[in-house]
Amino acid sequence: MVDSALVLHGQTIAYTAYTLLIMSLMVWFAVRITRARKGSPVSNGLFYAWIVFLVVLGVSLHIATAKTIPWKELDLHRAHIKPDKHFVITVEDHKFTLPADTLYVDLHDKVLFDVTSKDLTYGFGLFRKDNSMLFQMQVVPGHRNDILWEFVNPGVYTIRSTEYSGPEGIDMILKDVVVVK
Repeated sequence: MVDSALVLHGQTIAYTAYTLLIMSLMVWFAVRITRARKGSPVSNGLFYAWIVFLVVLGVSLHIATAKTIPWKELDLHRAHIKPDKHFVITVEDHKFTLPADTLYVDLHDKVLFDVTSKDLTYGFGLFRKDNSMLFQMQVVPGHRNDILWEFVNPGVYTIRSTEYSGPEGIDMILKDVVVVK
């Protein structure tokens, strides 16, 4: 599994370039509309060819980047994957309750985080030391809330709520509680 930070970096570059191309179409269109009608500054055929190019490029970009999503294979085949570790976590009254003070994981372990909310909708996110997010999910009371993840890099991770659950939710941070060796 590829690290999500690498995927984010690559997709940021690809989608930024694509967005700039779309913005060029918007500028092109604005210039064509606001110019005096003394003949068309750009032929209609070229304009529509640019639109077709952007559509084909956008669809191709989505198809190409679909294979880079790190958790896709785990989600598609999770019925046949037995997790190496299974952590049952509960959330209630703006507090996470973990099965241990520190959750230890070996490198390349497939870990199932099974999170249950007993009162409100919360978020469950794992964050790196640089505060970038490794993954997150929404935790809704009365529903199954779990995520299967394979850790490909060693590190120490922090758990944070990633959903607004009222003013008390700002303190829902457990620093350095997931250790991957």
